[in-house]
Amino acid sequence: MSDLFDFEREPDEYAVMGNPITHSKSPLIHTAFAEQTRQSIRYRAIQVDPGGFDQAVGNFFAVGGKGLNITVPFKQEAWKLANSLSERARLAGAVNTLKPDDEGKLFGDNTDGIGLVRDLKNNLGVTIADKKILLLGAGGAARGVLSPLVDEHPAQIVIANRTASRAHELAQQFNAQRKNVGLLTGAGFNELGDMQFDIVINATSASLAGDLPPIPADCLANAAIVYDMMYGKNPTPFLVWAKQQGAEQISDGLGMLVEQAAESFFIWRNVKPETQSVIKSIRDKLSAEN
Repeated sequence: MSDLFDFEREPDEYAVMGNPITHSKSPLIHTAFAEQTRQSIRYRAIQVDPGGFDQAVGNFFAVGGKGLNITVPFKQEAWKLANSLSERARLAGAVNTLKPDDEGKLFGDNTDGIGLVRDLKNNLGVTIADKKILLLGAGGAARGVLSPLVDEHPAQIVIANRTASRAHELAQQFNAQRKNVGLLTGAGFNELGDMQFDIVINATSASLAGDLPPIPADCLANAAIVYDMMYGKNPTPFLVWAKQQGAEQISDGLGMLVEQAAESFFIWRNVKPETQSVIKSIRDKLSAEN
């Protein structure tokens, strides 16, 4: 005889915290992952006011939350809040994934870099090994992807930034941490001269304002790959510029977004979702937006 009260267990709670957050595609992505892998979860977006991050995180986990994604501007605060860190999060100085252990202590990870690398390699067919890479920007987005890029054994990574000293400092810091003497170098945008690169990655926020990083038009090598971490319904101004300069392949950061989410999902649920169908679904939704 079956039980009279045969209720399903409440779904596990997950969320993304940031400010602003209304634009976030993370609820769509993780809901798709859950349906695909038959995981019982509920995922929502939570806007957090400046100064209220620690309390918001504490409240979320105090009522049984199982995991958080963290987006701008709170990734460094999440890094400080975590009780333990993955090696990639420690090197990045930023956390985008939080998970509590059985004692309630928070483990922090950064999945941005592995998301970028998997999008380049698995979805776009790009070989990173032995290639010369130009990484534009020296802020949190650039810092978050450096370690996984280094793990792919490129020939060189040049970090270029409007403020050259920040690029030099970041390159020196990573060379020391990773013991990759000379692999990473820093430069101002105006110091790139006649250097050419096989892969150019825009980790600046210039595309959000419709601007272009002021880099030389001839910095793209033959058959160059150009990648913008930003994404939208239409190609970003940076990608339009790259196509005009003869880039062989261009891509925005939607695939990176989905791939980093998949890594977070795996950290939380120990299940690896399939990503390409979710990338296509989100792309189709973007195309349909007015």
